[in-house]
Amino acid sequence: MELKDIKSVYFVGAGGIGMSAIARYFIHKGLVVAGYDKTPSDLTHQLEKEGMLIHYEENLDEIPHACKDTSSTLIIYTPAIPADHKELKFFNENGFEVMKRAQVLGILTRSHKGLCFAGTHGKTTTSTMCAHIMHQSHNDCNAFLGGISKNYGTNYILSDNSDYVVIEADEFDRSFHWLRPWMSVITSTDPDHLDIYGTKEAYLDSFRHYTELIQEGGALIIRKGLEMKANVKDEVKVYDYSRDEGDFHAENIRIENGEITFDFVSPIENIKDVELGQPIPINIENGIAAMAMAQLNGCTAEEIKYGMKTYGGVDRRFDFKIKNNKHVFLSDYGHHPKEVLQSAKSLRELFNGRKITAIFQPHLFTRTQDFYKDFADALSIFDEVILTEIYPARELPIPGVTSQLIYDNLKDGVEKSMIKKDDVLDLVKSRDFDVLVVLGAGNLDNYVPQIAKLIENKEK
Repeated sequence: MELKDIKSVYFVGAGGIGMSAIARYFIHKGLVVAGYDKTPSDLTHQLEKEGMLIHYEENLDEIPHACKDTSSTLIIYTPAIPADHKELKFFNENGFEVMKRAQVLGILTRSHKGLCFAGTHGKTTTSTMCAHIMHQSHNDCNAFLGGISKNYGTNYILSDNSDYVVIEADEFDRSFHWLRPWMSVITSTDPDHLDIYGTKEAYLDSFRHYTELIQEGGALIIRKGLEMKANVKDEVKVYDYSRDEGDFHAENIRIENGEITFDFVSPIENIKDVELGQPIPINIENGIAAMAMAQLNGCTAEEIKYGMKTYGGVDRRFDFKIKNNKHVFLSDYGHHPKEVLQSAKSLRELFNGRKITAIFQPHLFTRTQDFYKDFADALSIFDEVILTEIYPARELPIPGVTSQLIYDNLKDGVEKSMIKKDDVLDLVKSRDFDVLVVLGAGNLDNYVPQIAKLIENKEK
């Protein structure tokens, strides 16, 4: 089925951040868009307001009539949906065109110039940063992002005139193998999703195969020092980058009074005095990759500087809710040990001398089992660590795998405790935190607005 033949689209798992971006694409195209999700959320409610029909129980009768024509309906599902899901089984057994989200993105990379961002961590921020630079430049772009851009209030940018599409390339379930990038950034290859890949070697090999998919005449921009070895076509140019060295890097970094400025060093054109609109130390390196991609695709120095200065960040990525001399409170999606480590280091650099407390909700039993010592090492950079129970997402419990594994391996000198997630608000009410970060990819973030209100009330 070609995109031009589609009249209706049905999503099995409509409320995921990546799925909703594609839903918005088809809503904008004027198609009938409907779907199922297990749980209502702010995102599903917003999609309903935009015209999507969503229901929240497995029920074939709830599928709109317009989405039951096999010749013109595309079914898109997320790998998190079990194979025995009633609706997914119905579509698979009755001759519908059924695709993973990544397959649909793959089609788009064949019809546009795909600027793809892959990596264990860093890809959401870096892709959103690049999308903002491109969108406000003479190039413009479409974008399918893994987080809600604060500049646009959405995870999706549409352009009727641009040939570029910025895509977050997800390695989970080898989804990024469906893509055919024009150019790609790889930010990191620290092993993750070992429940899918089995071994570190298989994980790295998956990234190596991904580099083979970059189109002839395109480019790979890879973080310097990664263990993974690229295997690109002869006609694909390869550049490396990092904060301090590589083909693209930063020099003359100035961090003062809550602001960050640096000079961008490039084999194409150096750019002086780049200001970070979201002044966080890790965004220096993220910005280098985003600027490299934008520059390689024709953005001017002025467009790049303006894009970096006006970049507003991503929801749940180092997302400050309160920031003053008395209290600092932020939410961060970090759920891999290296992400937690980067958050901890950035907070230490920004708030040196202040007491920093992290409330961490581990995400997945398998990830905790594989990396509990690494989590403990990263969390030990904080002054205080408060652990909640593991958020299971798609998994069943594993005997012996609890937050206690992380707790027991925290380094001496770190204040530590374990509480139930449901008790977090009472804890915040009873304490006066200096710098507080809520960490994790689970549902603890649902409490963030209430936590912010509790802290603000203490300031009155």
